Amino acid sequence: MEHIKTFTSQSLESGLGTLILEGPMSYEDLEGMSLHHGLKAFRPAEQQFKALLNIAQMPEGRIIVARLDNLIVGYVTILYPDPLERWSEAKMDDLIELGAIEVIAECRGSGVGKALVRLSMSDDALEDFIVITTEYYWHWDLKSTGLSVWDYRKMMEKMMNTGGLIEYTTDDPEITAHPANCLMARIGNRVPQESIEAFDRIRFYNRYRTS
Repeated sequence: MEHIKTFTSQSLESGLGTLILEGPMSYEDLEGMSLHHGLKAFRPAEQQFKALLNIAQMPEGRIIVARLDNLIVGYVTILYPDPLERWSEAKMDDLIELGAIEVIAECRGSGVGKALVRLSMSDDALEDFIVITTEYYWHWDLKSTGLSVWDYRKMMEKMMNTGGLIEYTTDDPEITAHPANCLMARIGNRVPQESIEAFDRIRFYNRYRTS
């Protein structure tokens, strides 16, 4: 499948000043930036920045950033699911994953996360894709936000809703490991019915495997 990426940019006022939200970022543009040290939910910031550079070089990889000058204070990644996850087992060219979203604590409450999700989903090329995201409570920053698991879950759900992603049920063991975990997805308006049916089968892999 051809991966067409249309660059988009907008500004957003935050507690730190005017942020530029833009992407998908090329490797060359991303290389000239740095990642805020507070972006460490998945791995130390230095390692995470290397991961973003790697994603930017993938044909399907999309990095949308929120930056203050050349300092990245938030980002969204979109790429094919990890080969070790069930979502890759269907070998669907038109199923892609919003793999990570992260915003520094100082920018929270300014709508940066929602704006990043909305911008990342605004590219018409994504109408050809099913975009999924898997939310696991153990990735959430409950400590610094002071939110309960359920309040954080509501916040994440509202954030993803701004990009058109809604919750879908699944029997995936990692999702069902905790009731706050969830699978969310956005099915583009040009996705064929056979891909939607393949998505249904992979969502309920255990049911179809035993039937």
